[in-house]
Amino acid sequence: MELEFNELRELLTVINQTDIAEFILKSGEFELMVRKGAPLGEYTPPTNGSASGVASPPVSTPLASVAVSSAPPPSSSRANEKLLTVTAPMVGTFYRSPAPDEPPFVDMGDRIRPGQTVCIIEAMKLMNELESEVAGEIVEILAKNGDPVEYGQVLMRVNPG
Repeated sequence: MELEFNELRELLTVINQTDIAEFILKSGEFELMVRKGAPLGEYTPPTNGSASGVASPPVSTPLASVAVSSAPPPSSSRANEKLLTVTAPMVGTFYRSPAPDEPPFVDMGDRIRPGQTVCIIEAMKLMNELESEVAGEIVEILAKNGDPVEYGQVLMRVNPG
């Protein structure tokens, strides 16, 4: 059995959208293990000499909502300590607007409310609208329109005040 990268990415996306906690796929010398919710340090690779498994990052938010963290980046100033970060809940392509000829969902300085769409991440040709979980003011947009983004990447900073 041979999985291409796009097939593997699609499989991981589908697994991530379910409540499956652990998934193991074995075929010949190929072995893939996905474990959600467990810290990455708890993973132990197989000892039978087969190819190593892959552990997915723990997921604490649904894919259709924006992950929000109150932890400031390590190099932030005191002013940034109060800011919340909007992070990518999946790997994909970041879009600020619903279509190329339409205005962005949010701009710096805009006030947002919970449930408001703040961007789109395209993954596997699916457009995933990301909704805010907090109210506040957008003070920084770190991702550029059309940029690829990684799971957990900071997309925006919000002042909850």
